[in-house]
Amino acid sequence: MEAGFLPRTRFQMLLDTLHQAGYRCIGPQARDGAIVYDTLARAEDFPRGMRDRQSPGTYRLERTDSPRFFSWANGPQALKPFVFAPREPLWSSERTADAAIRFSEINPASEPLAIIGVRACDLAALQLQDRHFLEGPFADTGYAARRKNLFLVAVHCTHPADTCFCVSTGDGPRATQGFDLALHESDEGYLVQAGSDKGRALVAPWALAPATAAQQQDADREVEDAARRQNRRLPSRNLRDDLFANLSHPRWEEVAERCLSCGNCTAVCPTCFCHSEADETALDGRHSLHVRQWDSCFTQGHSYIHGITIRADTRMRYRQWLTHKLGSWHDQYGRSGCVGCGRCIAWCPVGIDITEEVTAVCGGGAHG
Repeated sequence: MEAGFLPRTRFQMLLDTLHQAGYRCIGPQARDGAIVYDTLARAEDFPRGMRDRQSPGTYRLERTDSPRFFSWANGPQALKPFVFAPREPLWSSERTADAAIRFSEINPASEPLAIIGVRACDLAALQLQDRHFLEGPFADTGYAARRKNLFLVAVHCTHPADTCFCVSTGDGPRATQGFDLALHESDEGYLVQAGSDKGRALVAPWALAPATAAQQQDADREVEDAARRQNRRLPSRNLRDDLFANLSHPRWEEVAERCLSCGNCTAVCPTCFCHSEADETALDGRHSLHVRQWDSCFTQGHSYIHGITIRADTRMRYRQWLTHKLGSWHDQYGRSGCVGCGRCIAWCPVGIDITEEVTAVCGGGAHG
């Protein structure tokens, strides 16, 4: 479908149409010093003129006089919390009067969500989450219910942060697949392109005028400029062999001296899926709830097995995270687990840079 042009003055129509179609609209908002996703109803709720400044261990917002809503790179959230719930009950158990135990599956509630402002790197991350939760032999019920109800409105990225490196992973800045609608924002309005039957049906009644050749050229130039402005990169898209050939590299000890094992990197990473499970028993001893919640490979409990902590120190935990994310994911999912969003760099309290660490371990001339 060729792109149509939606004037900025008509942007509210996108929200109104999605609401009429039964979706709760989720979009970016400036809150507590960061761009976060939350429910919105009006175009005025978007972060107009906001710009993010990111560097290792630093995230700041500043206001400009730009009329744009999407002139920022990303915030701490991606799509992950909307499909892989941070905490959810899986089943319950009850002890009956005759001392039998009855188990009951908890079917997750899900509502149609339209998420506006999705970046190309986050669409790539969602595809990886789909591989893990849906495409194996045992699809995750909760994830599947939430994923089915998503309507995704992507926005091509034109304002990369200093921490972004999606070009080197092949995941941006242009959104190429996985969306229902894709927008390119200019000062005057939006080039709108449908990427699914749902997207085409949604915009058909708008009768948008086709984008002009000049508008398309300006849009392409902005995305290309965004790609050229990225300074960080991974040395290769496949670092599996280089990482596993350097498991004893002294850099692992050096990064461990700085790493706090706080798990911030895994919390903001759009592809990490580690979790733990626990039973919560009622005080009367008759009821129990089995819950799943996000966990991190940086915690001691993550590698605890029968009285032994397999990865007892930070060096081993950081190595596990990096060699899994950039190495053994190729065996599991056919590609790296990193999409170049740079969140782990900005939100690390001590500013550890994944591109710097992997280059130190593997070298800038890594093959693959």
